[in-house]
Amino acid sequence: MKFEVKLPLFEGPFDLLLFFIQRDELDIYDIPISKITNDFLDYIKHLEKMNVEVASEFILVASTLMRIKAKLLLPRPVLDEEGNEIDPREELVRHLLEYKRYKSVIAELVALESNRLDREKRGNLAKEIRALSEVSNVEAELQNLDLFKILKVYQKVLHRYESEQNKVEHKVVQYPYTISGQKEHILATLESSPRMAFTEVMAQKPEKIAVIFNFLAILELLQMQLVQITIGEGFNNFWIEKTETVAAD
Repeated sequence: MKFEVKLPLFEGPFDLLLFFIQRDELDIYDIPISKITNDFLDYIKHLEKMNVEVASEFILVASTLMRIKAKLLLPRPVLDEEGNEIDPREELVRHLLEYKRYKSVIAELVALESNRLDREKRGNLAKEIRALSEVSNVEAELQNLDLFKILKVYQKVLHRYESEQNKVEHKVVQYPYTISGQKEHILATLESSPRMAFTEVMAQKPEKIAVIFNFLAILELLQMQLVQITIGEGFNNFWIEKTETVAAD
């Protein structure tokens, strides 16, 4: 589903996540990670198309969402000390609720700040006007100029230049892979071959990011019961084949 957003609307990644939750009327305690992850990544792609620099906190939250999605796809849940299953979304929900509480009082704090700024401190008005006139007196500043002040200004300019040169840049690389695309590729490969070793899948695209996408695609196919795996020979190797129901169809 396509959506239109105004960039100044979102002050951070949690503001964006709350927008998705409110827009789709989602339960914040039971967030559909797959859907909200796709919407979040689509927004980042939207920023890239507009040549807007993606802040590091957006990249961090995007990677957190993908990590949670991968944990939910794993067949073995993580248990706490009492043997209860740990929901990978729990920490994200806690941060969202905390951000929502802070956001609810922002309007009140802004009103208080505006009210405070409208107030003038009482004092010696003539003295304040004289001080302001001395500050804006360029000739007086030139008369008090010495080598030390010039060096201090030069040092500030040099420091600012070095800070701009060493500024950290965040670059998001768009990889030519999607989980849905790799799922279709694996199913198409299994049409011509009854089963396939995971090492063969890795050999087709040996780069690290391709292996990750293929692994996540296999996890989703397992969850959808479209494929099944059999432990094979070798270290961390297994065979992938279609389930009997799918094969019969």
